[in-house]
Amino acid sequence: MSLLLEFLDMREIAWEVLQALGPILVFFLVLQALRLRLPREYLLGIVKGVALTFVGLVFFLQGVQVGFIPAGEALGRSLGRIGSLWLLLPVGFLLGFAATVAEPAVRVLSYEVEKASLGRIKGRTIVVTLSLGVATLVALAMLRVTQGTHILYFLIPGYLAAIVLMRFVSPAFVAIAFDSGAVATGPMTATFVMSLMLGIAAQMEGRDPIRDGFGLIAMVTMAPIIAIMCLGCIQAFIGRER
Repeated sequence: MSLLLEFLDMREIAWEVLQALGPILVFFLVLQALRLRLPREYLLGIVKGVALTFVGLVFFLQGVQVGFIPAGEALGRSLGRIGSLWLLLPVGFLLGFAATVAEPAVRVLSYEVEKASLGRIKGRTIVVTLSLGVATLVALAMLRVTQGTHILYFLIPGYLAAIVLMRFVSPAFVAIAFDSGAVATGPMTATFVMSLMLGIAAQMEGRDPIRDGFGLIAMVTMAPIIAIMCLGCIQAFIGRER
């Protein structure tokens, strides 16, 4: 019975992925017929890529639903029973770092940044910077859950810092930073880490899962913006020193 339910869930996920990819594919095929006229070999390669993307997304999202969300909730409940701030902070940091490194969209962004900058900005540097930024904010989110601190005490200073940093970095880093905010909040962070946070908030006395468990994505969106701009400041300083 459980296998049948998982298969039905996969059918629903496949339909959702098809709804997301279908309009893009139709739009491309219309342009191909009217304007692009790409060679047949090139067109077949694109179609194969879309098919592999479809299959990969279906299995990935099914794995997230079946494995990552329950695992995050179970781990969060276990950590919430302990309630030790000195344990939650390093655990949050490590999980935030691991989730960002595993985020597919982060890999795509780092590859495109390295290609567009002609290798001046290394993709590995972008991945490490984003991961450290998200890890730090996830650790702070753990602090927020345990202490019941209002989310505005994190968001307002964070975005003010981002606005100030904009004056000291190149426009290229500003653009990369704000795109990174959306990229880092992909399925890994929005499923595993969020379910972890809700599990912790549900188990801690005096905490409300709705009030304290949510808000993580807003904080994570802010983290890459600040982290990439700090990277831009470091590179600008190194450039002046040379």
